[in-house]
Amino acid sequence: MSRQVTLFTGQWADLPIDTMMQKAKQFGYDGVELACWGDHFDVAKAVSDDAYCNDKRALLDKHGLKCFAVSNHLAGQAVCDNIDSRHESILPPHVWGDGDPEGVRQRAAEEMINTAKAAKKLGVSVVNGFTGSSIWHLIYSFPPVTSQMIDDGFADFAKRWKPILDEFQSAGVKFGLEVHPTEIAFDIASAERAIEALDGHPAFGFNYDPSHFGYQGVDYVKFIRKFSDRIFHVHMKDVGWSEFPTEAGVFGGHVEFGSHRRYWDFRSLGRGNIDFEEIMRALNDIGYDGPLSVEWEDSGMDREHGAAEACEFVRSVDFPPSALVFDAQFDKANQ
Repeated sequence: MSRQVTLFTGQWADLPIDTMMQKAKQFGYDGVELACWGDHFDVAKAVSDDAYCNDKRALLDKHGLKCFAVSNHLAGQAVCDNIDSRHESILPPHVWGDGDPEGVRQRAAEEMINTAKAAKKLGVSVVNGFTGSSIWHLIYSFPPVTSQMIDDGFADFAKRWKPILDEFQSAGVKFGLEVHPTEIAFDIASAERAIEALDGHPAFGFNYDPSHFGYQGVDYVKFIRKFSDRIFHVHMKDVGWSEFPTEAGVFGGHVEFGSHRRYWDFRSLGRGNIDFEEIMRALNDIGYDGPLSVEWEDSGMDREHGAAEACEFVRSVDFPPSALVFDAQFDKANQ
């Protein structure tokens, strides 16, 4: 059986959720991954109002859609970050509060705990998101970065996220970190270290997204096999990078997305450099049967055109694993 193809609503949060669901169905999707911003999924209302999740399920049913995950990247980002004025623009007012950095981090942690509770009430078992990082600014080791500084960053991550993950575990919900620049884990090596810092907490895993690995030079297929028991959810997103030197390299040169000067940029599915054939084979190898959720981003393309073609692309590259060894029938023929 082919996997369910869903659309992440985060890039569509300017639209009312009823409109968004109608469009997702028209584009050909089986379901949506609800973002916890805009009016798509309100964590506070879901926790406090028993009717809220019932209404969301009724809306899904109305459009013939399913939901397998909710995503709260924005609040998650603030749990470990060095808080500054940028965070006010992405956080709910009740999380930002007076903007005192430690207060913001504490309220963001509570918001993530509430997201697990809200997800349970909605009937989904995965929350995707970010973790933030107190040491991302140390990514390039000059002035010299000591090993103790990095150790302290992972210790801070563990201190802040273990209590959150304990609540996830109690709710029967898993947290899928989207391994991504600016998070505590942004490649295979840092993902390993994040797991170690958490003592292998069973509620912690990954929302796999190859678009954040390819342009870095990270083996995005190996990631699947290495963390086979912690791939809780999959984002389908493509990225393109140049074969030739560019004006703005891997670090982006403070150049906006969509500029021709960039070395890399996100692309509509099938129009970048990611090898989705090998990704599907690896997902089959590990037995992943969850949704394939399109996170659509392409600065150079109309998003409705792109979302529709992305759905078609995912269906074209997805295939079930074989139930037998391809030459086993020869042995049977000789019996």
